[in-house]
Amino acid sequence: MKFDIIGDVHGCKQELIELINKLGYQKQNGHYYHPDDRQLIFAGDITDRGPQSIQTIGLVYQLVYHDKIAIYIPGNHCDKLYRYFLGNNVQIRHGLETTVEEFLALSEKNKTHVKEQFMSLYENAPLYFKFEPLKLIVAHAGIPEKAIGRKDKKVKSFVLYGDVTGQTHEDGRPVRRDWAADYQGEYWIVYGHTPVLEPRFLNKTVNIDLGCVFGHRLAAFRFPEKQIETVDSTLPFQAEKFTNFD
Repeated sequence: MKFDIIGDVHGCKQELIELINKLGYQKQNGHYYHPDDRQLIFAGDITDRGPQSIQTIGLVYQLVYHDKIAIYIPGNHCDKLYRYFLGNNVQIRHGLETTVEEFLALSEKNKTHVKEQFMSLYENAPLYFKFEPLKLIVAHAGIPEKAIGRKDKKVKSFVLYGDVTGQTHEDGRPVRRDWAADYQGEYWIVYGHTPVLEPRFLNKTVNIDLGCVFGHRLAAFRFPEKQIETVDSTLPFQAEKFTNFD
């Protein structure tokens, strides 16, 4: 099995389609396939902030359930949207407001359809994807070696939100520890969550969130080839949104 792992899409459907095409996926009779039987993996956060979150949900749902060539795992934005659809009292900010605005503009019939699609994706998704034959793990914000195999509340928080300290930066972003710097495991861990200008390879981990929604690029990590493919964003560049680990 060979995989194409896609970083945080955040409603950038146009760039997602461009990247899928660049990776060699083809469309026939309305369905995507890859001539070499490759499979897509979405590393979470398919919605929020970008211009087409609702249509992105529909596309990912199609790829997972109809075309059967994709695996979806959730990110923190996915978790928050799911809780919104459950009717929980969540704060509609930090990007969720863009998805909610799109959602509320739909007809009641389409609202029901979109909600059912997303909740099905979320409820049937693994917390993180583990493929033992290739020693591969895809986890939205990463996972420490000691947590591999666990799915308890503490691990869920780490996988979705990262290794947060409880402190915040001046712009409100949470301060996170650099868990990848201490990772010494045998699995390759592919993650996103924290936008970086270039793919960050460190200790068999790679961060592939290249901040498409912040005007940079949408990336895919091809595995086991360990190759990066990207497409440029169509959105304005926001330099302040990126983390520099140097």
